[in-house]
Amino acid sequence: MASRAYSIPNLLTYGRILAVPFIVLCFFIEGRLASSDFARWTALGIFVLASITDFLDGYLARIWNQTSNIGRMLDPIADKLLVASVLLLMAADGTIAGWSVWAAIIILCREILVSGLREYLAALKVSVPVTRIAKWKTTIQMVAIAFLLAGPAGETVLPYTVELGILLLWIAALLTMYTGYDYFRAGLKHIIVEE
Repeated sequence: MASRAYSIPNLLTYGRILAVPFIVLCFFIEGRLASSDFARWTALGIFVLASITDFLDGYLARIWNQTSNIGRMLDPIADKLLVASVLLLMAADGTIAGWSVWAAIIILCREILVSGLREYLAALKVSVPVTRIAKWKTTIQMVAIAFLLAGPAGETVLPYTVELGILLLWIAALLTMYTGYDYFRAGLKHIIVEE
């Protein structure tokens, strides 16, 4: 139904997707058209608003009974676009560097693995529910990314902002490995049955 495509929960999801180029833009203007601190705080503000819509869109869709196929399809895509683009930006500008790049790689690889698994299982009409620990992983990951986005600008407000962001990113990466294994193990029994 066309009206479902323009429901408030779906509009929030579209907004999360639209937030991605604006965050990227903040990094391109950083130090050129705007001060580094202004660009960082702006990127952080956009990211925080986008993260809030991640909670709100699903919640509102459920309580208003406005779930839709387009929402179910775009919600995880919007999340992955937001996380992947910001992690790549952080690696490109050196906020995430050295061994910490591995934490970002683990998170990105897990997202690809779980997406592929969900797509395959959806064709079998099998649903893999989101676990409580996966929700914790997402929360820690979003907080880590927020600290890293604040970066050097955040150091003026809270010392060791970047170091705290890196620590939380590693915690998220470890939880990511666990939840990725959990999803894969749950999906594997359906794959083996099909063989």
